[in-house]
Amino acid sequence: MNELEIQLENQILDRNNTIEMAQNNFFETTFGKVLNTALDIGLKAVLPDLIEDEIINIKDSILENGFSEGIKEVINTAINTGKSAIGIVTGDFENISQIEMAVKKGGLLDKTSELIDFALNIANQKNLISKDITSVIKTGKNTIINTMEDKIEKTLTTQIKAIENIEKYCDIWKDAFNNQDITKMENAIKNIDKNLGKIVPLESVLNNAKTIENLHNIIKNTGSFEISEETMQLAQRFN
Repeated sequence: MNELEIQLENQILDRNNTIEMAQNNFFETTFGKVLNTALDIGLKAVLPDLIEDEIINIKDSILENGFSEGIKEVINTAINTGKSAIGIVTGDFENISQIEMAVKKGGLLDKTSELIDFALNIANQKNLISKDITSVIKTGKNTIINTMEDKIEKTLTTQIKAIENIEKYCDIWKDAFNNQDITKMENAIKNIDKNLGKIVPLESVLNNAKTIENLHNIIKNTGSFEISEETMQLAQRFN
């Protein structure tokens, strides 16, 4: 392997690592918020007779005694376990279906359930949550977990919709390019950018969108719709 080939291979490796890290950050942030919100909704369903302030105090006690600290580790462990279970030993997810399968195979909800028990036990030992309330929450914990499952499914559905939107606006941009309609091209780029900010980083989706953005900028800077093969290759290379 010559020096150039080594450099190109290192660039590909760095890019793959970057995407994998971006995906992990996305899971920590997005799934963390989803599980936090679902915990709030689930507690209200399990404890219907308590007032808002009481539920807030109970939730805070759960968060402060292990849940907040442990949720990132739970998410990372579940995702990595799920990756191995579906055959992704190294690297990043390629599509939402893989993520959905990894969440299930990795036992995200089971691990979250165990984390809730852990946080409840600690809070109870500190007399922050009574034994009766602790028992009620544990008895009704399936309601909380089902709420979490529903929220995760809705999040993944939203991801699929956003990716479909990106693909749609990429096609719109290509049609507008063929018709040399810069106004429609500009509108398509804005919608591509808007939806890119909503999705988990997926290499194929990013490559397609970034190639179009590169070509769009080249056209704007040169004022010409004439795209050479060399320029096309450059646009694809610098994603």
